[in-house]
Amino acid sequence: MNARERMLGALERKGYDRIPVHHEGTPEVNAMLRQHFGVADDLALAEILGDDWRYVRPKYIGPERKQFPDGSREGLWGERYAEIPYGDGLGTYPEAVYLPFAGIDDPAKLADYPFPSADWFDYSDIQQQCETWNEYALFVGGAGDLDFMNGIARCRGVEQVLLDVATEDPVYKLLVEKRFQFFYETTERVLQAAGGRIDVVHCGEDLGTQRGPILSMRSFERMFAPYYAQYFEMVHRYGARVLMHSCGSVRHFIPRLIDLGLDVLDVIQVAAEGMALDGLKRDFGKDLSFSGSMCVQTILPFGTVEDVERETRWRMELFADGGLILGPTHAIQVFTPLENILAMYRTAGSLKA
Repeated sequence: MNARERMLGALERKGYDRIPVHHEGTPEVNAMLRQHFGVADDLALAEILGDDWRYVRPKYIGPERKQFPDGSREGLWGERYAEIPYGDGLGTYPEAVYLPFAGIDDPAKLADYPFPSADWFDYSDIQQQCETWNEYALFVGGAGDLDFMNGIARCRGVEQVLLDVATEDPVYKLLVEKRFQFFYETTERVLQAAGGRIDVVHCGEDLGTQRGPILSMRSFERMFAPYYAQYFEMVHRYGARVLMHSCGSVRHFIPRLIDLGLDVLDVIQVAAEGMALDGLKRDFGKDLSFSGSMCVQTILPFGTVEDVERETRWRMELFADGGLILGPTHAIQVFTPLENILAMYRTAGSLKA
């Protein structure tokens, strides 16, 4: 089987030669893996690890995104990111350091704001990308697409967004609408350019904390569900599936997400309340596939090689006929032993070195 056949076999419950996998690591982890294997880039690393999916992306041709004297860089929505060190020099993480919508209390103040446009991207080589990665499952998007809470929090502030959701603030509702329009149009234009070759559209929304939902079902229905329904329907119209990234304890929302048309739930944060993988498969596995589930908080960083091998084999047995894309529950973190990472992919049968 090639990678695409393997992935579709899993999603369609038709079986496969091995469980499909997807790798995600922090830049520091990927650098460690590249050095170990002696390869120069992350695409070569993905090949060695046996990653079964590849991303297709339009080329950015919009206004120049600025770099500032403090080292921060501009995002699509006017926010700025800086690399913030963590772990006493272990690594850095891009954090928002300028929030353009903080303090905005009237939608009229955003009337002339330069919101991003689907016209800021060139879709002319999408077909060529599809041909280049023809043997792989092709994905478009990412965890930051839609992403109404996290994405807007990086432009407005986390506390403010939590208040916005609870109060249905009109400024926040405008930002949600602008974000939806942008990602809907850019995604549809990629799907059109790909001519039916995209297999999965990747979007995201962190709906849970470690212990439970981050918002009420009432707020979910009023603020977000209608947008998900439109987006999922559009994706299905082009013959693709929807994979939605959501950290935390999100079991409460799964039945409704299935109703709305979700096909694959990512990342299955098994250390969060109610997210045991066997229970999710039992209760929702007939209607939903899963992605991730190898815990970056417990087994991968703090388990033994034998623990990692056991957890991987258990997943392979639990999903022997399909329904799971094996991978980490987030980017693998810097304190994770190399031997544990290799043990996961080796046991899954994907490692090529």
